[in-house]
Amino acid sequence: MAKQNIILGVTGGIAAYKAPELVRRLRERGASVQVVMTGSAGQFVTETALQAVSGRPVRQSLWDSEAEAAMGHIELARWADLVLIAPATAEFMARLAAGAAPDLLTTLCLASKAPIVIAPAMNHVMWANPAVQANRKLLEERGVRLLGPEDGDQACGETGVGRMMQPGDIAAALQPVAAGSTISPALLLGKTLLVTAGPTREAIDPVRYITNRSSGKMGYAIARAARDAGAKVILVSGPVGLNEPEGVERVCIETAEEMFAATHEHIQGVDIFIAAAAVSDYRPESRQQNKIKKTESAMQLGLVRSPDTLAAVAKLADGPFTVGFAAETELVREYALGKLENKKLDMIVANKVGPDCGFDTEDNTVDVFWCGGEQSFPMTAKTELAGHLIQLIAERYVASETGKTDDKWPRAVR
Repeated sequence: MAKQNIILGVTGGIAAYKAPELVRRLRERGASVQVVMTGSAGQFVTETALQAVSGRPVRQSLWDSEAEAAMGHIELARWADLVLIAPATAEFMARLAAGAAPDLLTTLCLASKAPIVIAPAMNHVMWANPAVQANRKLLEERGVRLLGPEDGDQACGETGVGRMMQPGDIAAALQPVAAGSTISPALLLGKTLLVTAGPTREAIDPVRYITNRSSGKMGYAIARAARDAGAKVILVSGPVGLNEPEGVERVCIETAEEMFAATHEHIQGVDIFIAAAAVSDYRPESRQQNKIKKTESAMQLGLVRSPDTLAAVAKLADGPFTVGFAAETELVREYALGKLENKKLDMIVANKVGPDCGFDTEDNTVDVFWCGGEQSFPMTAKTELAGHLIQLIAERYVASETGKTDDKWPRAVR
């Protein structure tokens, strides 16, 4: 976000107390931040605190005679590279959806050509209200991007979807927007995507299992990017420590066999299948019913092959456009191309993994291959990379559907 000018709009919700921390997080990434408050926001956070962390006088009133003598709201609107509203209350969303401009913040939103991002925050019942959801849908259709809300404990003492994302997560999620990502909310409108993510766990006994280092961050980022592109998204997820993406149907599994079953249970009607999960290739031949005791100096563990979800989906006669992932420690290109051809995939995303790259990191670099083409993406945040991948996958999907492709194995004859 170096040299990005960001207007941070703060509206009147309890989550406004997080605004100073959000300003700090944005400035850490090199952004210049101008805070604009609504009248009620001052009931939750002080102008003094926000001015101290931003290094700029806080703007609050459209009737500031000194600022507006030179049409200050237009000057601010042109200054901004990005407009972020955090927290965004239900009231603010309604005004923005209606195109109303009764105060400085809403006026700026109408007068600026910069991307607008909102981080909603409200009681979970309010968030679920049909009027709020209709406003959400309308705003998304107009290109406004939403971050959250998340599921969890709320200030009112209740629990549910409605809490604002944490400041650090908001700042990280803004990076692709600040970098100029142009993913359209209508890119995959009307399409259904099934994404697998995370590791699997294969039980040895009731307390031990075989797994891998996948965090699920890439798969979850892809699910969010697909949702932002207008798709209906089903996320089949192994055990991860990540929040469920809002607006995504998550199916939680643990083993490779459960992932195989869940994927096939939901595959009907899916247009694009993206297998980002790191599925265990082998599982214990048998699971012990009780904890294995430490009685011998050595123990042999028999392993058998796990079902191959990706290969099975690729073989479906009328199956979806299928995208695989190849995480390799060596010969990444060679192994990825072999997997692409052997499993008759439409595309494959390949990356190197190891102690310091690929798994359980915030960024990644990948090479994408398909029959007759390839594209490389440099090291970047997984949230940003996911948007680029969805853009490319959508382009290849459209080419496949319209026959404008050089595929060696047409989907209809797999």
